Amino acid sequence: MAWVRTVRTASGSTAVQIAESVDGRRRIVRHVGSARDEAELGLLLAQARDMLADDAQGVLDLGMVVPQRVRSMASAPAAPTLFASSASPARVVTSRAHVLRTSSRPLFDALGCVFDQLGFDVVADACFRDLVVARVVEPTSLLDTDRVLADLGRAGASLSTRKRTLRRAQSGDWRDQIATACFAHARAVGDVSLVLYDVTTLYFEAEKEDGLRKVGYSKERRVDPQIVVGLLVDRTGFPLEIGCFEGNKAETLTIVPIVKAFQARHQIEGMVVVADAGMLSATNLRELDAAGLGFIVGSRQTTAPLDLTAHYRWHGEAFTDGQVVDTITPKHRRARPENDPHLRAEPMWTKATHPGSWRAVWAYSGKRFARDNRTLNAQEARARAVVDGEKAARTPRFVTTAGGARTLDEAALARARRVAGLKGYVTNVPVTVMSASEVIANYHDLWHVEQSFRMSKTDLQARPIFARTRDSIEAHLTIVFAALAISRTVQDRTGLSIRKVLRDLRPLRSATIEINGAIRTYPPAINPTQQALLEALTTPRARK
Repeated sequence: MAWVRTVRTASGSTAVQIAESVDGRRRIVRHVGSARDEAELGLLLAQARDMLADDAQGVLDLGMVVPQRVRSMASAPAAPTLFASSASPARVVTSRAHVLRTSSRPLFDALGCVFDQLGFDVVADACFRDLVVARVVEPTSLLDTDRVLADLGRAGASLSTRKRTLRRAQSGDWRDQIATACFAHARAVGDVSLVLYDVTTLYFEAEKEDGLRKVGYSKERRVDPQIVVGLLVDRTGFPLEIGCFEGNKAETLTIVPIVKAFQARHQIEGMVVVADAGMLSATNLRELDAAGLGFIVGSRQTTAPLDLTAHYRWHGEAFTDGQVVDTITPKHRRARPENDPHLRAEPMWTKATHPGSWRAVWAYSGKRFARDNRTLNAQEARARAVVDGEKAARTPRFVTTAGGARTLDEAALARARRVAGLKGYVTNVPVTVMSASEVIANYHDLWHVEQSFRMSKTDLQARPIFARTRDSIEAHLTIVFAALAISRTVQDRTGLSIRKVLRDLRPLRSATIEINGAIRTYPPAINPTQQALLEALTTPRARK
């Protein structure tokens, strides 16, 4: 038979234990904890009672078999009677303690503090604040958000109120207010002279397209209706602007509207925009330059032979690991190259001296060369297998078809091997402002925006599964945008991932307990590590 007992310790606290009687002998199965007051005692009693009733089959993880009668007693709502051990004074200790509810209120308060410190309280809507915090803690549907908020100790608004909040978020241009607050925060604690841009797609499990959700290019090779989302962040990944486009819109057509909206909102000039090669188009670069903005974008490897004509002529095709060539590239494919291969020295780009070109930086890496060669070898083997008829597949790279016969494109393969190991960058920032190494380093900061997208898709579950109309989708993205800003701030202040922070702090639960008819709420016991984490969360600091 198993029961719960208490023991007065030498320090004056009360130890709660689970004991059992085997063959007439008593033994301690589990020490549940020690209570210093009536509140902690009530919590430990409830925990011990739950442990006794935990296993529906009658077998506890404590390793003992509990008879049905004892399980019924353990799960009964009545307060248990506590037995003193033989070593303690011979008296029975009784107490009526009932835990009414527990909540992770410290976590909600900490995240709410971050919300306010970012300036998001400018929206002045408690329901919006609740939706953003709930999205950070546990992304779920609008209906299920009530459960999350209750677990956080927050009395959630009704479902109809939450729906009205989303409508106000769209009609009231709350995203503009959130974006303005994000910019002010980023400028106060860091640097906004350089911003990073990238796009992603979010798909819908819908049968038909509409004005926004359309079938388009998908990196995941999906044929479902989708939307295209563009995200602008600072060099640390903190979000500054977000935009939503039709699912069939080309990625290259998204960067200019987002950047121009950001520029107009904050009245800034001299900013440098960094984007990957997918954003590289003559029109984009021309419009960014005309707007007075600098840019750094990835260059396509196929342009290397033209850009490096003079280098190949004077230095051959051999490169050393880490070698950088600072030269120029034509603004248009059909433009006449301004790079004279008869001159040994590479030209130094300026707008005045090279009006038909952009600055191009090419860097060689031994690791990239080895990786490119492995890829080319695999592609060559696949192409030869298709040409020899050993493999039936769609026409792979380096295979040409003429008159129904397939042949290996030796010339294309040779051109690809010639530029293996090279990575190019196109910019309109002169070398007097930014060195070649700085151009490369700034471009490689793009991993921050990619990380922000991963956080949005995984931790925040940005895909609007339950949204159908454009307004509801836009409002959902506003919630995600604000939640992403909070998540990035939490990670920046603590040095931990948002998942780790939630795992450490969500178990901190305050308890509302009824003890002998009196109802009191008690804060959780916080260890030094958790206290340091809470202090880091609520203490603003400048970025390094």
